[in-house]
Amino acid sequence: MNMDDVKWMKEAIKQAKKAESYDEVPIGCVIVKDDKIIARGYNKRETLQQSIAHAEIMAIQKACKKLGTWRLEDCVLYVTLEPCPMCAGAIIQSRIKEVVYGASDPKGGCVGTCTNLFEVSEFNHHPIYRRGILESDCSDLLKHFFKKKRDMKKTQKS
Repeated sequence: MNMDDVKWMKEAIKQAKKAESYDEVPIGCVIVKDDKIIARGYNKRETLQQSIAHAEIMAIQKACKKLGTWRLEDCVLYVTLEPCPMCAGAIIQSRIKEVVYGASDPKGGCVGTCTNLFEVSEFNHHPIYRRGILESDCSDLLKHFFKKKRDMKKTQKS
């Protein structure tokens, strides 16, 4: 395991915990260029009431603004959960060089689990990707969040 991957995934986990503090699904993302974080993002769907307010989208928007370009060619995106079809598409469209993710998403992951958009030969960009970095930490965040939600619903019913 690459120690830089661990270092940056820990930063993405911090973003996921920030999301959780706002009662958002704990998914976090950082974008790294030249060994520096240039953008951070976390899930804000509930806060903004926008279906597209995923951690990756939030971070991509910030990175584009910071660099003054939509082309994020020399960037690496770290995210705690495997990108969905929308985020995988945004990553491809942004020309992000590499993606590193923690937990796989059996219900919507599009970088190897349900399908792999990064390997569609007809697309003009194919990001490099690595998975399973701090997987149990990333997965545990989500499991605990949803368990807490289920427990709260049970308590409200009683």
